[in-house]
Amino acid sequence: MDGSKRVEDFIGEAEVFYLATVDKDRPKNRPLGFHLLKDGRIYFGVGDFKEVYRQMRENPNVEIVAVVGTDFLRYYGKAVFESDPGFGESIVAGNEFLQGIYNDETGYKLAIFHLEEATAEIRDITGKINEEYKF
Repeated sequence: MDGSKRVEDFIGEAEVFYLATVDKDRPKNRPLGFHLLKDGRIYFGVGDFKEVYRQMRENPNVEIVAVVGTDFLRYYGKAVFESDPGFGESIVAGNEFLQGIYNDETGYKLAIFHLEEATAEIRDITGKINEEYKF
């Protein structure tokens, strides 16, 4: 199994995962649910109207954390937003929940990103790295 598939599977098993950003000099965390593995790359989405989007534009260094049992994933790198707006629109079109948020009436858009210059570590409860992948 390649690293992208392994990380995607771990995130999927966790169901909810957390995205950490920096707001000026303070850390910020929030739960996320959307993730998609496509062509060997893991994609995530945030609302373009949210503070998290602004924070990531100002400082693209982020970390994603997911927990399954006593193991946890740390996936960190630079967030790169997709330039094709059709990509986010196609994801929203296939998801009824997202359609309720990102639509013409609200004017909100789903900003899709992936991580570059990234590392994924799967650690056990003691902090020992059991698996590590570079992207």
